[in-house]
Amino acid sequence: MKMDETLINFAEGAFSIAVAGFLLIRMERRLDELTSAIARLESAILGMARSSGEGAR
Repeated sequence: MKMDETLINFAEGAFSIAVAGFLLIRMERRLDELTSAIARLESAILGMARSSGEGAR
C-alpha cells in the first residue's frame, strides 16, 4: 500500500514538473520574439523621428 501511494505522488509531481518545463521553454521563445519586435519598433520610431526632423537637434 505504501508503494502505491509513493508511485502516485511521484507521478503527480513528475507531471507537474514536465508541464512547468514545457511552459517555460515556450515562454522563453515568445519572450525572445517579443524582445526582437520591440527592438525593431524602436528602430522604426527613431527612423521616423529622424526623417521628420525631430531627431536632428
